[in-house]
Amino acid sequence: MRFLFLGDMVGRSGRTAVADRLPGLIADFRLDFVVVNGENAAGGFGVTEEILQDTLKAGADVVTTGNHVWDQREALEFAPRQERFLRPLNFPPGTPGRGSGLFEARNGARVLVANIMGRVFMSPDLDDPFRCAGDLVAACPLGEQADATILDFHAEATSEKQSMGHFLDGRVSLVVGTHTHVPTADHQILVGGTAFQSDAGMCGDYDSSLGMEKEEPLNRFLTKVSRGRFEPAQGEATICGLAVEISDRTGLAEKLAPLRLGPRLAEAIPAFWT
Repeated sequence: MRFLFLGDMVGRSGRTAVADRLPGLIADFRLDFVVVNGENAAGGFGVTEEILQDTLKAGADVVTTGNHVWDQREALEFAPRQERFLRPLNFPPGTPGRGSGLFEARNGARVLVANIMGRVFMSPDLDDPFRCAGDLVAACPLGEQADATILDFHAEATSEKQSMGHFLDGRVSLVVGTHTHVPTADHQILVGGTAFQSDAGMCGDYDSSLGMEKEEPLNRFLTKVSRGRFEPAQGEATICGLAVEISDRTGLAEKLAPLRLGPRLAEAIPAFWT
């Protein structure tokens, strides 16, 4: 199975780049399944239902989120009815929406996708992500109920992300980190066969501070006084993500490589797709 994960879309620039490039990527590389993190898509904070629908129309099979999931209050209303919209699974029982789902890929495979949020340096402080992840894979084992299992681990600390990768190694197809908006160089297949990357990066303008216009973040570092709110940078975006070849037989990773398309960062196209 050919799988693509795209990191956090930031603002209009990021979501426009995904809408423009994703349909061609799906067609050119015959992708079976795509997950996009959309939690910063609406002005940098949260996601609206219109943006969600546009992202799904562009070819995303699932849109994940993170700590900004409820920044657009309408998400509380549409989350229960949008099955392909995921908020972190470790929110308390009774929270609107869902944190995981079993979906059908274009090749007919059953793909379990989960969105879980870390605890280290994160707010709100949610339920234990490791217990939550363990319960999930025990209830829907890879190779039994699921042909592939994907985890978007939305977390700040690299140590927590790497530990989650090792915790789930051999039991899921991919653990990929989001939230820090900077693509890491530690993409690898762990010893048990799980693909891993600490952070996929963002889909946004990299002439910025994490996708935001750089002047206000810099001002706050220099003066400790806010002069206004953060606004998404509006320059041309680079889309960043991770491509994974998943075995149809085992559900584990066989190949992986970063995807980067756009200015600022060195472009990267997975060689095993060309």
